[in-house]
Amino acid sequence: MSAALQLKAASAAKYTWAEYQKLDAASEVRHEFVNGEVYAMAGATGNHNRISLNVAAELHQALKGKPCEPFTVDMKLRIELGMDEIGYYPDVMVVCDPEDRNQLFRSAPTVIFEVLSKSTRRIDTREKLLAYQAIPSLQVYVMLEQSSKRAMIHRRSNNWWPEIVDGDDALVTLDEIGVKLLLKDIYARVDWSEEEPEP
Repeated sequence: MSAALQLKAASAAKYTWAEYQKLDAASEVRHEFVNGEVYAMAGATGNHNRISLNVAAELHQALKGKPCEPFTVDMKLRIELGMDEIGYYPDVMVVCDPEDRNQLFRSAPTVIFEVLSKSTRRIDTREKLLAYQAIPSLQVYVMLEQSSKRAMIHRRSNNWWPEIVDGDDALVTLDEIGVKLLLKDIYARVDWSEEEPEP
């Protein structure tokens, strides 16, 4: 996921979900939403895009003709947890619930992937990890490194304890949706000489 940079209006006003939806739809820049606060998303690196696109392409092929469907960063995730209301743009998510069909967002993902970066690592590994764990439908949250072929997999069935896989021949095994992804396919075309900029 790209870096979330807080949009601060001079009045520091809070937005409703409906106001956020209008703001986001009218803007050329995507925004994330956390309990009334709106954050503009910065652009992603080439490697970040390559990794996300590779995951989405592999999932698209593997899930053809099956009920689960992958979505890329352009599909918003809406999370409602008690008094909390959140709108994120995961790098890739897989939705298997046939009732989850809003045109602007999904709310019942089974699997979520985030590509870690220097600017988003803290959010992805803490804030989003906690928020994602609270989604009743979510079974797996996968975090992918940008600087090495390495995935950290958190599963509901394993009490969200991290499972780390790395190296060309390592697999991200997603029995929850009947898919196995090779890390060498996830990291295809990544330019290891490309340095990630500092936040």
